[in-house]
Amino acid sequence: MPSIVWIDGKWYDRDAAVVSVFDHGLLYGDGVFEGIRAYDGRVFRLDAHLERLYASAKAIWLEIPMAQDAVARMVEAGVAKSGIKDNYIRLVVTRGVGDLGLDPRKCAKPTVFCIFDTIKLWTQDRYEKGLTALTAATPILHRESLSPRVKSLNYLSHILAKVEGIAAAVDEVIMLDSAGYVAEASGMNLFAVSNSTLKTPPPYAGILRGVTRDTVIELGREAGYAIEELPMNRYDLYTASEVFLTGTAAEVIGISKLDGRAIGKGVSGPVTRDLATRFRAYVTRDD
Repeated sequence: MPSIVWIDGKWYDRDAAVVSVFDHGLLYGDGVFEGIRAYDGRVFRLDAHLERLYASAKAIWLEIPMAQDAVARMVEAGVAKSGIKDNYIRLVVTRGVGDLGLDPRKCAKPTVFCIFDTIKLWTQDRYEKGLTALTAATPILHRESLSPRVKSLNYLSHILAKVEGIAAAVDEVIMLDSAGYVAEASGMNLFAVSNSTLKTPPPYAGILRGVTRDTVIELGREAGYAIEELPMNRYDLYTASEVFLTGTAAEVIGISKLDGRAIGKGVSGPVTRDLATRFRAYVTRDD
């Protein structure tokens, strides 16, 4: 099915959907967004995504010109209208159309648009064997510069880290903070497994608190795994029995090799596979 786009109250086909070149979201990355999934026509944890979107907007002095329940209705309508069984939804709010200066007062009103499409980051083979990764030289943004809890349109540091991975012919990258502690992957949260304990960097470590991350923590607790949110460095990853990533698009996927070193047995491990199965069952359940 072709993708559809909602822009400021109107629906468009993919090729007809346009925003102004003077929009500050395009010119300066001035805005916030959410990536949302729908499974079999049902939007997954929409309230959690919208709460984060509105909090991100408030944090950057951006007032979304729609009530949260109105945005929710638009998203639900878009899923039905798209005819796509499993949607990937990109909801974006920018500062709006302004001039070529930085002054946000020149932006008369925010631009809101929402894309309804599909996404597939990895083949099934990668889910079974795990991803190769390296530790990126590019750190995440300093948390005092921009709070990692803001899901900003500006992903340049993550893109530069991703470029490092592409140049090194690996699948993914692990980003550190300025002190050398593990933060996250280029667009996913990270977990390490040690003695049936799931370890993950805490929100204060400079990570975006992912909706999928929180869901996996809940499912892990229900399955009897211990959960520890604590600062980690590369030693903790190198010596873990498993390392896996979580994200809206990727769901749950293992890391088989990091910086040329095999993680565990060098394949996606049993805990990773267990949580991936539990997550898939959870998002596709009938209730």
